[in-house]
Amino acid sequence: MDLSYWELKNWFTNVDYTVVGSGIVGLHAALRLRERFPESKILVLEKGVLPQGASTKNAGFACFGSISEIIDDLETHSEQEVIDLIKKRWEGLQLLRKRLGDTALDFKSYGGYELFLKEAESAYAECIEKLPFINGVLKPLFKAAVFAKEENRFGFSGIQQHLVFNPFEAQIDTGNMMQALLKNAVSANILILNQQTVTGYLDKGNEVEVALGDFSFRTQKLLFATNGFANTLTNAAVIPARAQVLITEPIPDLVIKGTFHLDKGYYYFRNIGNRILLGGGRNLNFEAEKTTVFGHTEIVQKKLEQLLKEVILPNQKFKIAHRWSGIMGIGARKNPIVSQLSDNVYCGVRLGGMGVAIGSLVGTELADLI
Repeated sequence: MDLSYWELKNWFTNVDYTVVGSGIVGLHAALRLRERFPESKILVLEKGVLPQGASTKNAGFACFGSISEIIDDLETHSEQEVIDLIKKRWEGLQLLRKRLGDTALDFKSYGGYELFLKEAESAYAECIEKLPFINGVLKPLFKAAVFAKEENRFGFSGIQQHLVFNPFEAQIDTGNMMQALLKNAVSANILILNQQTVTGYLDKGNEVEVALGDFSFRTQKLLFATNGFANTLTNAAVIPARAQVLITEPIPDLVIKGTFHLDKGYYYFRNIGNRILLGGGRNLNFEAEKTTVFGHTEIVQKKLEQLLKEVILPNQKFKIAHRWSGIMGIGARKNPIVSQLSDNVYCGVRLGGMGVAIGSLVGTELADLI
């Protein structure tokens, strides 16, 4: 980079804290650092034009796990681990709402639903059977029953008789959320530079040298909030997972309102006004979707369109308005990684597809490691 004296002085000299990634985690980490260290110089580096990854590309679900996801998690995690994870997601959502406010988030408490296809009879039967048990497990946290059976009043086709309803789930406007977070960061005198890719770093014990291609600068502390792009950083403890999404043109007289889960959360859809957003399908080819490359595949897009036509909007005409993809960070365990990598380097990654819920908390915990 061919930088002037002014650019070097104002942006890259005497940097106390450098955060890599300007998504939900990175901005919450920077804002928490500002609260703890009011006079510090905080720099946020973002490799995209906008927050790259999933923060501006997610579906805007304010959720903490559908009943089938929770039952599935109980097969690989202890009951206490699952409770702790749901508690963190719930606390993270409250922290996000407190920081930005429901108006800025366009927070809508329509509730969440899980539906089960006709061929998923055994999964449906298991969820209905275990519903009282799961409610009992979660009651100390929510002080009420979380899940209940509800009739199909949305006109879905080819599904089991009942949906499972969760009144604690809601939806937000992802774009509004990130704009509000960015405004908060700028107001807090946090410097944000876009299209800056960190190509390497060296912890020298008393400071960290950070490389941006052919240019390097020094910072006292370096914090990574790169989630799905953190594979190398964490020695493969984070696996990238691409999520493909589409949205329809406006649909007259749309009766669907809420957030909806299907097939253990591998598919999800919601209304945005009178449009339907639908995403998922990485379970059709897990290996192909373990990528940090944005894009679409025919197998996933055809499945999404089939679900729209046959299950979600069986008697309605619709047109696809737009398609996109985002990169999540998952792993063998569902809990996030918030850890110190060396004397002056830290990371908060592996949000497991629950960035809206847990990102604010992970960012705060990341900053509190210092």
